[in-house]
Amino acid sequence: MSPSPSDYTPEITEAECRRCGTLIAGLDGRYACGVCGWSNHWSEGHTDLPGADDDPDADATNHLA
Repeated sequence: MSPSPSDYTPEITEAECRRCGTLIAGLDGRYACGVCGWSNHWSEGHTDLPGADDDPDADATNHLA
C-alpha cells in the first residue's frame, strides 16, 4: 500500500534509455527520454500511482461521469 499523496515525496531515479542509451532521470522509476522519445510503461514504476480519489484539488463536480 502506498502512502497517502500528502505524506509522500517522489524519488528522483536514473537509468539508461532502453532505446538510445542516454542517461535519463525520472520519478519513482517512470522515465521518458527527451532525446529519442522512448518512455517506459507506467506500471514499471516503483510505486502505485494515486487514483482520482487521492487528488486533493478534485471536488465532486469535477469528476467525469
